Amino acid sequence: MRSSDALVRPKGDDCLVCIYGGPIGKRFILGQTETTIGRGKSCSIVVEHSTVSRKHAGLSGSRGQRIVEDLGSTNGVYINGVLDKQRVLQSGDYIKIGDVIFKYLAGDNIESIYHEEIYRLAIEDGLTRIPNKRAFDAFLEREFARAVRYSRPLSLMMIDIDRFKQINDQFGHVAGDHVLSEMAGLLKPRIRRDECFARYGGEEFSIVMPESELVGAARYAEIIRAHVDSHKFVFEGCEIPMTISIGVAQYRKDMKTPEALVQAADKCLLRAKELGRNQVVLEKQES
Repeated sequence: MRSSDALVRPKGDDCLVCIYGGPIGKRFILGQTETTIGRGKSCSIVVEHSTVSRKHAGLSGSRGQRIVEDLGSTNGVYINGVLDKQRVLQSGDYIKIGDVIFKYLAGDNIESIYHEEIYRLAIEDGLTRIPNKRAFDAFLEREFARAVRYSRPLSLMMIDIDRFKQINDQFGHVAGDHVLSEMAGLLKPRIRRDECFARYGGEEFSIVMPESELVGAARYAEIIRAHVDSHKFVFEGCEIPMTISIGVAQYRKDMKTPEALVQAADKCLLRAKELGRNQVVLEKQES
């Protein structure tokens, strides 16, 4: 991805920041002239991705009246998850173009706003807007150390979307992104304040559960599995059948590192897949 305006920064106080699918954190200053986004080399912002049309979207106007418009693209333009032909942007709006997401930022102190966004991107997944693997690793390391030091319970849930490649192949990658984002939004309200729900990578998610014994974590996992199973995932009028498999493990004294807990939960997740998917498998505990 490149911008023909990258070296010449026009006066202005609004910009786009790439938060997913491209160079994460790259800023594109918006000037008074129209900005076009697409695969075509003549576009102001070139996005070299197969899901992006040659001339996908355009931005015109100025701060306060900055308008984004679909320029007849194949996959459409989504503003805050909603397909839209044209909209006046507000600071904080998310613009999804194919598999790439930009965030629109505007304000009197654009430098401060931009640097706050860069910090957020370091710990948050741009697509699902939940903690990323970096944040997960830091949280798990902290809670693992606390569990070891004070002999407190700690459980981990690893969650994987069943047959996700089939969803991408049948409905397209844009639909796949929609499923990932919607599932994160579906589960987020069910996460307790002292827990960490993160996108571990690809179609895999995780929940770190401090002060949770295996039995309670298993009940919690089954509630989540059933909630996803009963939910209708719909994208552009098409219902997408979707289930999840979950592996659950609890910290044991013989586990020397956080990675050992992850491996135990992952092993249970693999077993859930082998048993037919759409189910919860627990690690066997020593009596």
